[in-house]
Amino acid sequence: MRNVNQDTITQAVIARLAETPDPRLKEIMTSLVQHLHAFAREVKLTEAEWFQGIDFLTRVGQKCDDKRQEFILLSDTLGMSMLTVAMNNDKPAGCTEATVFGPFYVEGAPEFDLGEDVAGGAPGVPCEVRGRVLGLNGEPVPGAELHVWQADAEGMYDVQREGLEHAQARGVLHASKDGKYWFKSILAEAYPIPTDGPVGEMLRATRRHPWRPAHLHFMIKAPGYETLITHVFRNGDTYLDSDAVFGVRQSLIADWVKQPDGHYLVEYDFVLNPAKGQH
Repeated sequence: MRNVNQDTITQAVIARLAETPDPRLKEIMTSLVQHLHAFAREVKLTEAEWFQGIDFLTRVGQKCDDKRQEFILLSDTLGMSMLTVAMNNDKPAGCTEATVFGPFYVEGAPEFDLGEDVAGGAPGVPCEVRGRVLGLNGEPVPGAELHVWQADAEGMYDVQREGLEHAQARGVLHASKDGKYWFKSILAEAYPIPTDGPVGEMLRATRRHPWRPAHLHFMIKAPGYETLITHVFRNGDTYLDSDAVFGVRQSLIADWVKQPDGHYLVEYDFVLNPAKGQH
């Protein structure tokens, strides 16, 4: 096609997608082109602004490595992560709600026995975490695999620390045969998401704060159940109503209770959704 103009180019691009063999890919790409072109028309995008956007996304990609995922951070702060979580995790009443994965999960975290300390020397007030992993009917989920990770008292995840040679405040445990889990860690504290990259620039330009309320990350896997990716948030945190990544759910808030010896205790039971075909 020759001589396309601003009124005909959208349909011209969509026509080029006509032979896409994967119908789902064709659907997604067609809608993407339609919405992207409509966005440009709506805001009357200039060439300079479009190149600025390309530069921004280029720098987002350049900031990513095996320890830092700036694109997930961008998705989180634009609400896209939580939107896709909400759309794809419509669980029966009683199941633990899902929330964002975040950019600091690491494969191959060290394994711990129940009751061990996953802190690994991370700065923070000692804390005990315990609870149960259950099915929808209250049945215990024996041996459920729990991946846990969190920031330390200085607002840092272990992978953000230069030269740290071992994991801190991160580990993998397995629930007991009656579905119980317990481990030691450090008190969850509010912290700012990283602002030393393009996402930080975006937050400053839009006068947004970078803070996340105190929380623990969990990913829980068990045969016959859907994998659960979620947080447990600390009740009373200043940022529960303004989480920078929109991840808070009321049902995920728990009390961290100070004990007589000064350490803290949080208890939370997780309820997993049966996998499709297991209902």
